[in-house]
Amino acid sequence: MPSTKQPNSHNCFVCGLNNPYGLRLEFFDNGVDQVWCEYVIPDYYQGYPGVAHGGVVAAILDEICGRTAMIGDPDRFMMTAKMEVRYRSPVPVGRALRITGYRTRRSGRIARAHGELCLPGGDLAAEALLTLADLPEQFRIDGSLDDLGWKVYD
Repeated sequence: MPSTKQPNSHNCFVCGLNNPYGLRLEFFDNGVDQVWCEYVIPDYYQGYPGVAHGGVVAAILDEICGRTAMIGDPDRFMMTAKMEVRYRSPVPVGRALRITGYRTRRSGRIARAHGELCLPGGDLAAEALLTLADLPEQFRIDGSLDDLGWKVYD
């Protein structure tokens, strides 16, 4: 299946490449209904020793699900209206993880997505169900997204 790299920004906590406190994840999509990334959560994002903080896990799942709305339209921003996270097992820091988001429904200004965070070997560690809504007009960027650094980086 084809793979398209999605844009990153300068300062987003999850995808911002210039955010010194951020995760700096890079995302890819299949052009249809799926987004994925691979990531190793650094030690400084742990909660309990050796285990990623649940808020960081939730942020990653939130982003992967939100990016399903960008498939085929990378400038389409949606916000989370509702998020349900289920933690199935501790998520270790320092190990390669596979995160996948699936667009499950799209109807007008509302979308739904499902995200999964899997451990090496494929075991499901956390998952999320999200309802997404179009970004309200007052938060939309008029004109170019260049100031955000919103583009595909090599």
